[in-house]
Amino acid sequence: MNEFFQTLKTQRWDDHRYYHHSRINQSLHLISALSFLVSYGLVFVNPAWAALLAWCVSMTTRQAGHFFFEPRGYDHVNQATDEYKEEIKVGYNIRRKIILLAVWVALPAVLWVFPSLGGLIEPAADTRGFIEDVGMAWFCLGVTGLVFRVVQLWITQNLMQGLAWGFKIITDPFHDVLLYWKSPLYLLRGQLIDPMEHVGSSQAH
Repeated sequence: MNEFFQTLKTQRWDDHRYYHHSRINQSLHLISALSFLVSYGLVFVNPAWAALLAWCVSMTTRQAGHFFFEPRGYDHVNQATDEYKEEIKVGYNIRRKIILLAVWVALPAVLWVFPSLGGLIEPAADTRGFIEDVGMAWFCLGVTGLVFRVVQLWITQNLMQGLAWGFKIITDPFHDVLLYWKSPLYLLRGQLIDPMEHVGSSQAH
């Protein structure tokens, strides 16, 4: 159990120090985390609408932060190139995210053309039904994406890395609120990039 929590701690620390330098990205992660927490509550009431909220608000704000605001040049804080960081990323790097998001965008079109998915589901009778079918498809995509990467890490690295990453993803909304709740305040003060002084001091030790 100690190994699990140490692996989780390392993954969280590396995720923060390598991939969350932008205060805008951090602030968007805060919005995303709060939205995910609402989705977590909604999943027990209506999984389809929980998935719609998670993908349309939580995921779009989170990924927009990475794609549009996170610096992609040389990381002087960690003395690492962007290529290196993408190569060692435990979770979904930019290339994997593009594939995942492409499937996300394609699913509504697939349901529009094949409403019953070849007889797997009851075709939607109205617009609301179609939207809820899309929500359930996105819910399945989220679960599949999580399980797929856990198994992939198990095969390519070890089971501990996979389980720790899966647990990290599920609990990230709680952790991100604690980690980034001050980020909008820094933005209001005009600080666009986190100086990451805590990273430098930890490496010095």
